[in-house]
Amino acid sequence: MKEKNRSQSSAEAQLTASSRPRRFFILLNLILGLSACSAPAPETLHGYIEGEFVYVAAPSAGVVALSVAKGEQVQKGSPLFALESVAERDLLDEAARRVAQARAALLDSEKGLRPTEVAALRARLEQTKSALSLAENELTRQQKLFATGAVSAQSLDRRLSERDQQLQLKESLDAELKTAALGARADQQSAARANVKALEAALARAEWELGQKSRKAPENALVFDTLYRSGEWVPAGRPVVSLLPPGGVKGRFYLSEGRLASVKVGSPVQVTVDGFREVISAKVSFISPRPEYTPPVIYSRENRARLVYLIEVTFSPEKAVNLHPGQPVDIRLGS
Repeated sequence: MKEKNRSQSSAEAQLTASSRPRRFFILLNLILGLSACSAPAPETLHGYIEGEFVYVAAPSAGVVALSVAKGEQVQKGSPLFALESVAERDLLDEAARRVAQARAALLDSEKGLRPTEVAALRARLEQTKSALSLAENELTRQQKLFATGAVSAQSLDRRLSERDQQLQLKESLDAELKTAALGARADQQSAARANVKALEAALARAEWELGQKSRKAPENALVFDTLYRSGEWVPAGRPVVSLLPPGGVKGRFYLSEGRLASVKVGSPVQVTVDGFREVISAKVSFISPRPEYTPPVIYSRENRARLVYLIEVTFSPEKAVNLHPGQPVDIRLGS
């Protein structure tokens, strides 16, 4: 019986000794597997999509008529809305007519007399020349007769006076013809030109005021919201449409003070969005110079870890159009 117990104990000891290496390898594999699973992965930061909107307004008031709807994509130069502009159109028409009147007056001042008026002056001049020639002939005859004593000195003086009057009339008509080709005086023409420029400036202002009654998209963008409905009264300077251009779509997240030195403007980041299969590449565009949270104690090594800084990233226009403000995102630093 004792012999049987000894043999049984010997067999158990051999079995235990043979299983020890196997247990060791199993334990080693478990330790290696756990260490592999616990290897540090790139840290994922949590953030959100933010929008920087463009608020489009008009400098004047009026009843609005919308040309776009919320959620619509618009191209640069597309009409957004227009305000009633009856008064502005009337002012523009009045300014245009005043400019036309002033330009006509300027042209008239630069011209001489009308052709019919010049023709009448020339006819009077020819008539005066004929009368002058007759007066000279009469004066010549009177001088010959006076030399023979046939006429008195009084008669000779009368003929001389008539010749001088016709000669002066001829010179006066010559001067009038020259003046007729000159137009108005230089000072009057300068005043007319200044009046034209002043009225043209008023016309340009009227055109600008009319143009401000309707607004167009400054760039390609999403109509994020319409703040008024067609037919409503809009006060001067109040935004009517808010636009979200692709450049206004930004990702925001916060980074601790200890990791701030590893990021700079232009650094690449990878953004993951729920519902997107692909990872979106972005670049850091802004790093806040001030912490978002400052504890009410002095900075120490223990408290510096509590400081976080706002980081903003931008996307390519092709990716930005598919992102929406408020959307949560996961961000990893690096490319």
